[in-house]
Amino acid sequence: MPEFTRIFARTEAVLAVIIVLLCVLFGLASPFFLTLPNFADLIEAYSVTTILAAGVFVVLVSGGIDISFAAVASAGQYLAAYVATSYGVGPVVAIGLACLLGLGLGAVNAMLTHYLRVWSIIITIATSSIYFALLIQITGGSEIYNLPDWWADRIVFLRWDFGPGEFVRITLPIVVMVAVVLLTHVLMSSTRIGRQVYALGGNPDAANRVGFNILRVQLFAYGYLGTLAGLAGFIQAHRVGQAVPTAMAGTELGVLAVAILGGASLVGGIGTMGGVVLGVLLLAILQNGLNLMGVSPFFFDVVIGLTILISISLTSFTARRRRQRKMGDAA
Repeated sequence: MPEFTRIFARTEAVLAVIIVLLCVLFGLASPFFLTLPNFADLIEAYSVTTILAAGVFVVLVSGGIDISFAAVASAGQYLAAYVATSYGVGPVVAIGLACLLGLGLGAVNAMLTHYLRVWSIIITIATSSIYFALLIQITGGSEIYNLPDWWADRIVFLRWDFGPGEFVRITLPIVVMVAVVLLTHVLMSSTRIGRQVYALGGNPDAANRVGFNILRVQLFAYGYLGTLAGLAGFIQAHRVGQAVPTAMAGTELGVLAVAILGGASLVGGIGTMGGVVLGVLLLAILQNGLNLMGVSPFFFDVVIGLTILISISLTSFTARRRRQRKMGDAA
């Protein structure tokens, strides 16, 4: 029994059980839910969210919160689209510029957070507003529809046909998403900088005392999110076939919700990439199942809001219990 309790104390185990139960429930409610084509479409639809959530996860583990990634993704997307359509550059240059811009804007967030000693959520609320406003001002709000064929055409690596109109495709967004998930997992679990990110988020004072270069770790965390935001913006434009200055606006809460639902604590130092993937899968299944059952899509925003509210409450409760235990030990 203690072993059973210990297993289900892990966020990943709880999420896995909930996902199985939801699959059974929605499978009974709709014959279209438990089908491979539906799941393949679901994975591709949430590929951009997963890429962004991977970057948000790293920042959350470091003890920060960055909500400017939507603005960064939109800026990177538009820059790539502009140089691709105006100067005819290829995919390597276009993607490189999008990611480089994201890296730079993420570094700005890290330096402002570090030197101003202000909560990162306040900093990134301000920079998100600035980035979006500058993007609209510079572009005049114009959209780019004439993306080159190498960008707009769907890239399919594998395809399985199951009958008329029923098929499963492994597309570019899915491949990029899997690569980002694996890279983030390796960085956070098997590298020195990943361990330093966990240490900084878990106990900033201790990290500072042992000589960590705090700015370097913050630059890595926010820069990594910015780079993935630039990549996510590129993938989003590939999926919809156009670049829009406000393409990613409004995605902030959904991405943040899946990261914290997957176990990334709002106070830092906790979380796994596997948990984040399960968090994305849970919300994807929930939204898809509710849609198939005819539930209003506006209700899903209620789910996201409740997810964030419950997570904040649990984080606060856990932190309070931890402080009480420390006080009891000291006494």
